[in-house]
Amino acid sequence: MGSEIEVAINAAKNEAVTALIRSLNDAQCQAVTTPSQSVLVLAGAGSGKTRVLVHRIAWQIQVMDISMQSILAVTFTNKAAKEMRGRIEDLLNVSARSMWIGTFHGLAHRLLRSHAKQAKLPETFQVMDSADQLRLIKRLLGSLNLDEDKWPPKQIQWYINAQKDEGIRARHCVAGYDLYQQNLLKVYQSYEDLCERSGLVDFGELLLRAHELLRDNPDVLAFYQQRFRQVLVDEFQDINTVQYAWLRLLTQGQDNIFVVGDDDQSIYGWRGAKVENIYNFQKHYPDHQVIKLEQNYRSTGFILKAANAVVANNDGRMGKALWTDSANGDPIALYAAFNEQDEAYFVVERIKAWINEGGKCNDVAILYRSNAQSRQFEERLMTTAIPYRVYGGLRFFERAEIKNALAYLRMMANRHDDASFERIINTPTRGIGMKTVDDIRAIARDQGISLWSAMLLLLDQGRLTARAGNALAGFAQLIKNLDQLVQGIELYEKVQLVVEKTGLLDFHGKEKADKGDEKVENLQELVNAARLFDFNSNLEGMENLGELDMFLAYASLEAGDMQADDFEDCVQLMTLHSAKGLEFKLVFLVGLEEGVFPSQQSVDDIGRLEEERRLCYVGITRAMQHLSISYAESRRLYGRESYPRPSRFLREIPAECIQEVRLRAEVSRPVSSVKVNTAPLQAQGQYRLGQRVSHVKFGEGVILQTEGAGEQERVQINFKQVGIKWLMLAYAKLDVL
Repeated sequence: MGSEIEVAINAAKNEAVTALIRSLNDAQCQAVTTPSQSVLVLAGAGSGKTRVLVHRIAWQIQVMDISMQSILAVTFTNKAAKEMRGRIEDLLNVSARSMWIGTFHGLAHRLLRSHAKQAKLPETFQVMDSADQLRLIKRLLGSLNLDEDKWPPKQIQWYINAQKDEGIRARHCVAGYDLYQQNLLKVYQSYEDLCERSGLVDFGELLLRAHELLRDNPDVLAFYQQRFRQVLVDEFQDINTVQYAWLRLLTQGQDNIFVVGDDDQSIYGWRGAKVENIYNFQKHYPDHQVIKLEQNYRSTGFILKAANAVVANNDGRMGKALWTDSANGDPIALYAAFNEQDEAYFVVERIKAWINEGGKCNDVAILYRSNAQSRQFEERLMTTAIPYRVYGGLRFFERAEIKNALAYLRMMANRHDDASFERIINTPTRGIGMKTVDDIRAIARDQGISLWSAMLLLLDQGRLTARAGNALAGFAQLIKNLDQLVQGIELYEKVQLVVEKTGLLDFHGKEKADKGDEKVENLQELVNAARLFDFNSNLEGMENLGELDMFLAYASLEAGDMQADDFEDCVQLMTLHSAKGLEFKLVFLVGLEEGVFPSQQSVDDIGRLEEERRLCYVGITRAMQHLSISYAESRRLYGRESYPRPSRFLREIPAECIQEVRLRAEVSRPVSSVKVNTAPLQAQGQYRLGQRVSHVKFGEGVILQTEGAGEQERVQINFKQVGIKWLMLAYAKLDVL
């Protein structure tokens, strides 16, 4: 037993705490029990960081006598927050509902609801998800006469969110004489004005406004600094500038921050995460302690040795090396596919063998750098009838029919919600044309009022045709009637009434094939979600909100969560970014080619290349027992065929960790001998993939694929002079070169 554990047991006050400590290794125990000060825990993949966070909270409560209400714990997903709360309740055998445990966005929302006036927000402010924000930006571009082809809405959305992540308001930006920057700033300023006028808050605004609330209100800041005696942060390497600034305000002069992170797993730079924060922590908290968690409880020795070797090629790391008490396990399988179809064939054949040997589908994951790579695997899995799921599909609250129903509910809660107005003014279709909508927009823009107010003004002016006026008046009356009808009834009854009275059930029920039935079922499930909504366990501290506002806030925050729903019993397909935090017994890491992984955009940028290498490290460490890596000698991606070089990351894996795989052959040799070049897969007949052949008419070519047998066998050949063609072997008369 380690010395840290012995000291901790002596400090324990009861048997429960002693049992808690005995479940930890020495480094974990040191992290859990170190005296209250600024602590940076470098937690390697699979080293038990969640266990450390939860046990740290339990230790603070049971041994350090810190109240549950005096602890703030920040995570990055609602799922992680829920898991942390549940594990604390299991450890302490008490309810953790009163604790401030949640995501950055959730906790910022809680602060703003409690201090809406000081934050310069209306009490009924509404939270927009990403899709609603994009819709608002599209409308703004139209009102500013900016062509969407030249000013892509998603690019504008990225710009606005990037500014907020850095804590930058439109008034802080200087465009100078650059017309492009001037227009960007113009849209940003107009967007801010519209959100302010409509009482709308996007996800970036939640964080920025919460920071400004603490920064500009010393009494509010002092209250929370005194309240939170311990601030704990998960996934610290993923926080952005404004999140870090928010944390620094809360812990200023307190020496009470405990962060857990891994600089080797910082992979979200493209969305504002700053790996520099994990390095700056040591400057901003000079009286800090660094504790490293390096013992891995997930993967075999060969997998960890490969991961360590790859990430060691990055400069400026804080430095750690994962190790395990487990055996080395099977070597990492390396397969050189002829093309992407061959790669998919290899992967799915391996999965079939796994299933035939008793393995479960949901223990298998196929990880790729880009979503565009999934199609070949999906087709092959469908052909072989293996169930699969593309991870990261639309979550429940992101679905169009659900967002339509929620938009009606939001309009009832806040008439000046322009994003919701835009969504439902003609959904279901009610004869309100685009000219009428444009007239409403013009009045709103000229008068500086909401779309709802502009609509009422347009109706009062009587400038509409009878048909347009009746349609618009009918919409206004519908919202007013709904508001009256829902008074005094249960939340789920309000949702049910809206779903039925708005015509959404009929509207979505008429959609093609079985999609209509599915969408009706989803709308009915929304009613059920409202029926089961637990006001006590959601949005703590929002007691001043009505039930409807609480439910709407919950729906927006859930739609913005980065974590997908729980797994189904099937093979998981996902990007490497989506795989972070997950683990599988059998992992296929595919597409390891230069220009694919690492991506083409990163090969000439040392910072981006190092993030790609960290992404490779994350991918490797998702595997628990078996890891297979593959690359293709030729690949058609984004409509182009290329012959890429194998990824540099393959050369960084020690030769003893890898065993090269060749189908239809018993030969296996160390990767070091050819490193990244293997013999091609044999075709069914006398020809093989990759073989050079000659045709009397088309000239020289290379065999890409074969299919069929006997008289029906045909080959796909890439000819130098005429390109790719399919030929029947019975008539082709090919000569082997």
